[in-house]
Parts: sequence; structure tokens; C-alpha cells
Amino acid sequence: MIITLFLVFIGCLIIRVPIAFALGFSCLSYLILADFPLEVLPMKMYSGLDVFVLLSVPGFILAGNLMNHGGLTERIIEFCNHLLGHIRGGLSLANIGASMLFAGISGTAVSDTASIGSVMIPAMRKEGYDGGFAAAITAVSSTVGPIIPPSVPMIIAATLSGLSVGKLFLAGAIPGFLLGLGLMAMSYYLSARRGYPRRDRSSLKQIGKGFADTFWALVMTAMILFGIVGGIFTPTEASIIAVIFAALVGTFIYKRLTLRSMAKVILDSMKTSASLMVLIGFANLFGWILVVERLPQAISEGILDFTQNRYIVLLLINILLIVVGTFMETIAALLILFPLLLGVAVSVGVDPIHFGVIAVLNLIIGLTTPPIGVCLFVASSIGKVSLLDVSRSSLPFLVVSLTVLALVTLIPEISLWLPNLLMD
Repeated sequence: MIITLFLVFIGCLIIRVPIAFALGFSCLSYLILADFPLEVLPMKMYSGLDVFVLLSVPGFILAGNLMNHGGLTERIIEFCNHLLGHIRGGLSLANIGASMLFAGISGTAVSDTASIGSVMIPAMRKEGYDGGFAAAITAVSSTVGPIIPPSVPMIIAATLSGLSVGKLFLAGAIPGFLLGLGLMAMSYYLSARRGYPRRDRSSLKQIGKGFADTFWALVMTAMILFGIVGGIFTPTEASIIAVIFAALVGTFIYKRLTLRSMAKVILDSMKTSASLMVLIGFANLFGWILVVERLPQAISEGILDFTQNRYIVLLLINILLIVVGTFMETIAALLILFPLLLGVAVSVGVDPIHFGVIAVLNLIIGLTTPPIGVCLFVASSIGKVSLLDVSRSSLPFLVVSLTVLALVTLIPEISLWLPNLLMD
């Protein structure tokens, strides 16, 4: 029966059925063939959604969309240009810096690629950057978003495992900044070799104005992070506060949000949230079937029979997650694989918070792994360059991402130092 489950799932993916419905069709096929009562389907879907912390996900999605439509993206990009534009290849550095700042608003890689790429890729090409390079730097820098808090994938990982959302947020901070700085270093090296342009140095007045324009985004990120970590409010309460804050800033400070645009933002956020919740519901049913078939135990026993060396186990898990991340959306892959692999990692002495960061980092690197990383497709489409050019240009940055992954995997303190310092 389990073979039927996977065959239907893979077949649906091949014919490009949305992944939520691919999970649903495969689960339905299994339930019918295994003669389970079909009442199991809505029951398990509901139990997967009946988790309080999941209420924060629609809130963060809406807050990010409000800030994005409120004009924040352009202000972040302009501020980063003022800070970094005078350096060789400054626009590429500003692209990465904007992703690091925007990460605190969106928390998702694909939305980062689409939002920042629509502005930065045409601007970089206009100033003489190679189209493949401009698209690649936009795609790879978007992977910082799901690591730097607040992060939707981190919330999902916490929901699946019962881990602290605040600790996972803190655990992702240093790896996220390390990844961003590593990408900046590679971008500067390539820009200097290729002679990419730089802008005139901005005055202190221009930098100050740019900071003032992005100040409210930084305030919102700090408010969310320190509010959750400090125990002032829960992640769900933080998401509602973020929505109210974003609406007020976009309406009265940036003056870009109107009743008409706000209605569109709410509708878009409802669609995104609904599709995500359907995905979570079907993934919970999929996971229940795997447990019924004792697949988690079989995987755990198979890996541990092969080796009980912590580093070899983590290497095998890293390879699996990167491969899966190349063709499966991050949250879907987390929902299916994270509970399975967490037990294996913990059994060889890996801290669950540390493993949460490793899992998310692996899957977002998969989004930019040639030839089928999702963010590469998005950047290729925006930049109107071939996927081959984007994939080729992304390879040096992929080396940086894998190096950061190796460091985070081998040195747990990179992830655990902040949560141990502030929350233990």
C-alpha cells in the first residue's frame, strides 16, 4: 500500500498537480485501497491544523504583504544602495543587503525573490551587470529570508516538534547573517574580477534619510523578535501586532496603502494562507499514514544500522534534504520529512534546536540548487534570461551556501549560542 501512496504522489508531481493536492490524491488512494474509513481524511486534516501557533502564519503573511505593498521594498533597496552602492559591484551587495533586511518582513524565499527581483534585476542589467549574474544573486540572497527571524518555516518546524518558536528564531539569526555576509564576499570578489560598476558615494544626509525610511521595518522586526523571546507575547499575538503595525505604517507614514489596495492585499494573503493550510492539513494525513506503515521507524533503524556516527548521519540527512529541496517547496518538505528525521538526529545526540536550523537551511539551499530550484525559475522569469545562464551564475554562490551549511552542521554553537544565552 505504501508503494501506491508514493507512486500516486510522484505521478501527480510529474504532471504538475499542485503539491497540496498531490498529497491529497495520494492519501485518498491509500485510504481506499487499504479499506480505511474515509472519515479519517477530514479528521486528520483538522488535527494537523488544530495547533494554536499556526494562527501566527496568516498574520505574518498579511503583515509582510502590507509592508511590501506599503512601499517598504523600494525604501529598503534605496537604503542599501546608499550604504553599499559606492563599492565595486555595489548594486549586487545592495541586493543581498535588501534581502537580509526584507527577511524580517517576508520570511519566505520565493516572495523575497519576486519582490526584490522585480526592482533589482532590471536596475542591475541597466547599469551593466550580466543578466544571469543579476538573476542569480537575487535568487541566492533570498535564501537568507527563511533563516533570519521571523521565519515561517521556523514556525512550522516548531509546530511539528513542540520546540520553542523563540529559540528557533534566535538559533537562525547567526547562521542567517553568516550566510548573507558570505554571499556578499563572493559577490564582491566576482564583481571586482569582472569590473562591474559602482555608484558615487552617498552623503551622510542621504544615508540618514534612507535609514529613516526603513526605520519602521526594523522596529517591527525587533518588536516581533524581542517580544517573543522576552515572553511578552506569543507568536500568534506577535503576528496580530505586526499586522496592526504594518497597516498603520503603510497608511499614515508611507501613505501608500488605501482601502482599495488594502482589500487586494487581504485577499492575496487569504489565498496564500488558505493554500498553505490545505497543504498542512494534507501533509498531516500523509504523515499519519507513514506512521501507520511504520516508515519512520524503518528509516531510523536503516540509518542507525548503517552507522551511528553523528557526523555521517548528519551528512546523509543533509544530502537527502538538499535533493528534496530542489523539487519540493520548503514547507511541504518540512511537513513530510522533519518529524521523520528529527528522531534520527536526536538519537545520535543532535540538539533538536540545532537540527531545526540544519533542516530549514538545507531545504532553502535546495530552492537555488540547479537545475530545478524554484527561486532560480522565478529569477529567470523576472530577468528574462535562460535558466541555464542563471544556474551557471549561481554555482559560486551555491559553494558559499554549502560552506555555511557545513559550518552550521559541524559547529552547533553557531546555532545554539544565542538561544542558550538569552533563553536558558
